[in-house]
Amino acid sequence: MLELDRVAKQFGHLRAVDGVSLTVPQGQIIGLIGPNGSGKSTLLSLIAGDLSPTSGRIVFDGHDITRRPTHEILQRGLVRSFQDPSLFFRMSVLDNALLPVKNQRGEQPHQAPWHTRWRQQEQAAASTAGDVLAGVQLRHAVNSLAADLSGGQMKLLELGRSLMGAPQLLLLDEPTAGVAGALAYTIFQQIEHLRRTQGLTFLIIEHRLEILFDFVDSLYVMHLGQVIAQGKPDAIAANAQVGEV
Repeated sequence: MLELDRVAKQFGHLRAVDGVSLTVPQGQIIGLIGPNGSGKSTLLSLIAGDLSPTSGRIVFDGHDITRRPTHEILQRGLVRSFQDPSLFFRMSVLDNALLPVKNQRGEQPHQAPWHTRWRQQEQAAASTAGDVLAGVQLRHAVNSLAADLSGGQMKLLELGRSLMGAPQLLLLDEPTAGVAGALAYTIFQQIEHLRRTQGLTFLIIEHRLEILFDFVDSLYVMHLGQVIAQGKPDAIAANAQVGEV
């Protein structure tokens, strides 16, 4: 589903990502771990098109997306969330969730004045959004402003909004940051459910390894911009170099 070949990103003299190669097979949950400052979030930004790599190649679902614009990458089915919630805080929870819906007729100038042409589509999207928000325990807050949510709820809205983008591959940057322990485990159960029922693929940055290791198929470990280890959770947990960093 995703293949990176020697991807690098340099900021001045700093090589934040230094020749990373990895693969994410279709239908798997892959973890990306490492200490703060190891380049994990920068790598996700390179994959999603928020940053352009200095060198290397990124292929998603058979298409070279290196240096492609973010909207084109989204249309192909690659969706990301952010470490710090990137929401429209003066819009409602429901409206935030509806933003990524693709091919909305009401957004087209020649269709927008004619409500009968898009009202049914918008109602269907709102119904789907309600179900998605219920799955991340935000159904009660659909009419609340995003600014009024707690930090943990903002992370949940990020996940729900990502799902509304009709993804094939989800890049999740610390999806449980700021979320209570029991709810964090529930989020990963929902991720596993989506993988099992919808065939979605995930690449997840997460520091709560005690939760992450219960759900991933395999992991990559980054340190100082490079991948220093790859393997199953048991092998990574037993890796002395990983434990040291």
